Parts: sequence; structure tokens; C-alpha cells
Amino acid sequence: MVTVLDTRSKGASRHPEKAARPDTPRLPRPEWLRVKLSAGSVVAETRDIVRQHGLTTVCEEAGCPNLSECWSQRHATMMIMGDTCTRACAFCNVRTGVPKALDANEPGQVAAAVAKLGLRHIVITSVDRDDLADGGARHFAETITAIRRKAPQATVEILTPDFLRKDGALEIVSEARPDVFNHNLETVPSLYLAIRPGARYFHSLRLLQRAKELQPATFTKSGIMLGLGEKREEVLQVMDDLRAADVDFLTIGQYLQPTPKHAPIVRFVPPDEFDSYRRIGMAKGFLLVSSSPLTRSSHHADEDFARLKAARGAN
Repeated sequence: MVTVLDTRSKGASRHPEKAARPDTPRLPRPEWLRVKLSAGSVVAETRDIVRQHGLTTVCEEAGCPNLSECWSQRHATMMIMGDTCTRACAFCNVRTGVPKALDANEPGQVAAAVAKLGLRHIVITSVDRDDLADGGARHFAETITAIRRKAPQATVEILTPDFLRKDGALEIVSEARPDVFNHNLETVPSLYLAIRPGARYFHSLRLLQRAKELQPATFTKSGIMLGLGEKREEVLQVMDDLRAADVDFLTIGQYLQPTPKHAPIVRFVPPDEFDSYRRIGMAKGFLLVSSSPLTRSSHHADEDFARLKAARGAN
């Protein structure tokens, strides 16, 4: 069951469901997580194009630490279906509440922005839309189709919600034939109740497996965060589960606490441990594993897509 909170009144809290929680201690960031910010002309130009088309980016909404780096290269991850999510995950900085109606013009606006930015590869994600009968699947499909028409040079990667209890939704998205289908497991199963309470681990696994079954040529991808209290053997089990679901690409990054009301960081995982997971993942048979403290789902997505194609060709 999902509880939806109406936060559309003026001045409403971004995370009303967390407002009464006590603040948790915030650990000082280690040196390896310090990010150099850039405010160059290309960053400003990317922001202007996004604004001109009335679009939302997950880069801004989720407070991604790689925003400056990506936008300086004209890479922005578009977040469709609004800026308000019907879930209330303990790790996420996206606004929680009752979303507005879908904008029928949004697929065309996204496609126009992709064409204007001259992107070779675009990542499209969304908020969860439990209020919609298909979870927003048709809107995803229309966005992919619009991009194919207006920016045929661009390959399309989608990062979808879980479409929990939305029969037929995955099939609708799959028919649009994205080049990469990504759905993040986010964390290990033992932490789902605390970190991702509106989701179900094995449903998410099955979604990824079914995506590959429906479109075998589509690359499948998933990601998890570290530093939430997971154990090493649990991370290795998630890798095995993903390989059993025939997932091609795994991303692993450090969880960063958005506010003191969100889930606390249990520890900062050092870079050498991330590299160890990368090597283990590759040995388990993933085509690609991106694992570092600052790895995020869409970080270097265009370069990673090229690597995926090369890895498939080599096998």
C-alpha cells in the first residue's frame, strides 16, 4: 500500500512525511568525495535549454554531485512526468506528494531539447506515478518515440520506476525499444523496509529479467548504493541475483544523505573497496561494472553505452 500526501499548497515541505523525524548526525565527507564545481558557459547554456523547454532534470531534483561535470559536457538526465513522486524513499531527495496531471506536450519538448543539445545519448528517468493506471508507461513510450523522430542520432536509455501492480506497463515501454533499460535495485533486500518501503526487491529483479526477455537486444542495467549498512556478502548476493536475471551492466556508488531527515550514512566506503566490487562483478559476468564513490546511474552514460556495445561485440 502506498500513502500519497498532498503537498501542493504554497510553502509546503518538500518531504512532509519526514518532517517529524529527528535529525540524524551527518558525517563529514572524506577527501575522495570532494567535488570541484564548474559554472562555465556550457553549464549555463545547458541549464537555459532545459528551462526553455520547461523540463525537469533529476540532476537538480536529486542533488547529484556530478551535475557540473555532466552539464559542462551538455549531458543532462531528463526527469519526465513532473517533479513530485508518489513514493517516499528514505534515500531520495525528490519531492513527495500528489503529482500534477501529465503534460501531453512533454515528450515533444524533451525531444526538442535533445536535438538542440546535439546529444548522442540521452537518459530519461521519472518520478514514481502510482496514481496512474499504467504507472506512466505510455508517457515513457511516447517520449522515446518523439526522440527517435526529432533526434535520430541519439540512443535512448531509460531509468524506470518499478511499475509495481501495473500489469502490462513494462510491455508498453518495451515496445518502444529503448537502447538501454535501467531499473535500480538501490540497496540489498534486508534494507528495503527501511530504505525503499514502497518497493519489493524480487519484483524489481523480475522486472529487469522480463525486460531482457521481451527485448533481448536491449541492454539491461541496475544500480545500488553503498554506505547504508549493507554487508559485503549481501552485495555479492545482489550481484548474483542480477546476473541470474541476465542484467548486463551494474553501477555501484556511495550513498550521500540529502538532508538530516533522510536515512543516515552508516559509513563512507573507500575507493579501493569500490574497485574490489568492480573486479568481482566483472568476474561474475557483467558486460560492464562502474563502481566508485561518485558513480551514479547516468554518470558517463554515453561513454558507458559505447563500452557496452564493444563488450558485447567482443563476447
